[in-house]
Amino acid sequence: MAYKHGVYVGEVPTSIISPVEATAGLQVVVGTAPINLAESKEYVNKPLLAYSYSEAVQALGYSNDWDSYTLCEAMYTAFSLYGVTPIVFINVLDPSSHVEEATGSTVDVLNGKATINVEGVLLDTLKVKLNQVSEAELIKDVDYTASFDDGGKVIIAPIPGGGIPAEQTSLWASYSRLDPGKVTETDIIGGVDIETGDLTGLELMNTVFPKFGLVPGTLLVPKFSKKPMVEAVMKAKVGVINTYFKAIALVDVDSTEANNYTKVAEWKNQNNYTAANEVVCWPKIALGDNVFHLSTQLASLMNHVDSLYGDIPYKSPSNEALQMNRMMLEDGKEINLGPDQAAYLNGQGIVTALNFIGGWRAWGNRTGTYPAVSDVKDSFIPVRRMHNWVANTIILTTWQKVDDPTNRRLIDTVVDNLNIWLNGLTAEGALIGGRVEFRSEENPITDLLNGIVRFHVFLAEPTPAESIEFTLEFDATYYNQLFAV
Repeated sequence: MAYKHGVYVGEVPTSIISPVEATAGLQVVVGTAPINLAESKEYVNKPLLAYSYSEAVQALGYSNDWDSYTLCEAMYTAFSLYGVTPIVFINVLDPSSHVEEATGSTVDVLNGKATINVEGVLLDTLKVKLNQVSEAELIKDVDYTASFDDGGKVIIAPIPGGGIPAEQTSLWASYSRLDPGKVTETDIIGGVDIETGDLTGLELMNTVFPKFGLVPGTLLVPKFSKKPMVEAVMKAKVGVINTYFKAIALVDVDSTEANNYTKVAEWKNQNNYTAANEVVCWPKIALGDNVFHLSTQLASLMNHVDSLYGDIPYKSPSNEALQMNRMMLEDGKEINLGPDQAAYLNGQGIVTALNFIGGWRAWGNRTGTYPAVSDVKDSFIPVRRMHNWVANTIILTTWQKVDDPTNRRLIDTVVDNLNIWLNGLTAEGALIGGRVEFRSEENPITDLLNGIVRFHVFLAEPTPAESIEFTLEFDATYYNQLFAV
């Protein structure tokens, strides 16, 4: 080390923005990750709860190839663009089955290292020889070291004094590598292993609360949610979680088939993207060189907006800023919508993006069930989310009272405590009003004798001010002011 005398200042890379915690819309994201870059291969069909970007990268790896590794899109969006946390990731890419066997290739040694110029290499399968015909296999950490660079490529570095001559100009390397293209809709949907009882894919949704004590709020499956089979399972899973809880699914319309805004509603209806517990998005969006599914950014935008409103999901994400600078189709064609075109999509239960006043913003308040169903609790995104959140919170709050004696004390405790809570939400503006009642007509003696106690919850959430109208009139009486002294 050089001799130092004086004052020295070093620099480190800028940290990712400090995250805000938002659990009302807790994201559960199912997809693929470059697990070969992770510290271990533990998180294959096993939920990961991550509170930071570094935590997610260590457990799952990271690649800029979002089309192959879909979890990385959600990882970057949540932690880097919106600074929201935590996120639950479920990786279905299995290095024991989604693999491509390589026959081997020659890699040149330049400046003391050789680079395997492909991604997805599984280091534990790497075999290195001096040349293709050599029978002797070089020994890792004796003859060479192997590690990944920032782009996920393997760097082979000869160790001085090892079995690689200093004048060696090439090496022969063979290996297996991940093949994300082998991941199918079936892998995403998952199931239950009959012999072991192990869950995979979307079936792991029911393990999130028992494992982490957090209730899922939104379900995402980037890239695959535009497959009707996957979407059908998604909306089924968010409808009933652990028998009691509810969430919403964020899904995308296939912009290859629906390549014009006039075709989106027909595609949505033909493929049955019409549930009250789903938000349907179109098209894709981009920021610089990064291309996102709109559903991915919308989920993190919801988390961000929730954090500004006390982690209570009563504010719509519509007319809130997205991190984007253009809107595009699957084939890369850039598109722009006017307010009338965006309003048409909104009227068909589709959320889009609009660059009109204040830059690019999410645009749309309606769930997939609209316009076929106009019931306010099902058709407005924030009202549906609030209904879910209130119901989930009531379950978590009153669970401790299950199996208590059915007496006046139990009834008064539940009614009084929940009414105090609902009054607080009303004072905060999260509700227009709310109350809990214990009604005799809903609790016949036969049910009470059988241990069934019913409470009636009345709610009125604020709807989004979707259309603000003014009447402009010319008032000629103001001309009288011309004669005022």
